[in-house]
Amino acid sequence: MKRLFTLVVMAVFALVGCQSNQAQTSTASSEQTSGTKELEKVSVVLDWTPNTNHTGLYVAKENGYFEEQGLDVEIIQPGDAGADQLVASGNAEFGVSYQEAITLARTQDVPIVSIAAVIQHNTSGFASPAGKNITSPKQFENRVYGGWGSPIEQAVLETLMNTENADIDKLDIVNAGDADFFTMTNQGIDFAWIYYAWTGIEAKLRGEDINMVYLTDYSDKLDYYTPVLATNEKMIEEKPEIVKAFVAGASQGYQYAIEKPEEAAAILSKAAPELDTELVLESQKWLADKYQDDAPRFGEQKLEVWQNYAAWMKENGVLDGDFDPETAFTNEFLPKEGE
Repeated sequence: MKRLFTLVVMAVFALVGCQSNQAQTSTASSEQTSGTKELEKVSVVLDWTPNTNHTGLYVAKENGYFEEQGLDVEIIQPGDAGADQLVASGNAEFGVSYQEAITLARTQDVPIVSIAAVIQHNTSGFASPAGKNITSPKQFENRVYGGWGSPIEQAVLETLMNTENADIDKLDIVNAGDADFFTMTNQGIDFAWIYYAWTGIEAKLRGEDINMVYLTDYSDKLDYYTPVLATNEKMIEEKPEIVKAFVAGASQGYQYAIEKPEEAAAILSKAAPELDTELVLESQKWLADKYQDDAPRFGEQKLEVWQNYAAWMKENGVLDGDFDPETAFTNEFLPKEGE
């Protein structure tokens, strides 16, 4: 989560007007002497270090799903630039982003578009060691929250606390920098914002009991898409067939992860051997039914989800400028039934 808002700031303030001819990772298909087409080289930039949000991409590459679509896909980590910056500027064709980042970016005329939801419902929430007995927003009072200094954090905390008439002025919000959940809670922090699929599973494997206060239990407007796959408007306009091919391959990869989480976990662990294999496996099994969930197909997004979250951002003073939700995402490139 901390990385997210670093990327948002980059996207909003550093990306505008950089699209023209900067893409260096994509080359037009040409004919080989054998008469077969070369694969179209494209890149997809992760939002963070490899984890189970990304498994479908690694599966699609390993199992040849991208190749079947005519693509040679390079999966890269963002580095200092950030996925949104690289995608919006055209220096990468695709990236892993978040609804909140795209919403903020588009109010600044940054041409990034969500093309598939990786996970249908927000699985993040506020976690605390079980011994703290924090099981509801009311119990945030007289506690210490460790975050990364974003105004959106306070807005989310206040939204949840308001549902139980709790006073946010009784909550001590501190900037914990890049410290992880386990470090923070050993240094006087009572609770922090995590994704259960990774940090929550890690806590379980470490034998550390935690309580979760999920955002979606207290506000429908906070059930936004996180993460998503994204591209830029220029790719959609000029190379829609490449976008469709990428989404088709990625969708097949995530479908494999849904149906075969253990095999998918092995593929991710092979691609990123630095990861804890047990954490990858257990996280993958937990996420398997969360990717598509109640959607009619993997990746599908609803207009009302984009409208609701933007409305919440406006209401809480964290979104300035005009936002058109209909241009922020598209289901156009998702495989249709039978494809």
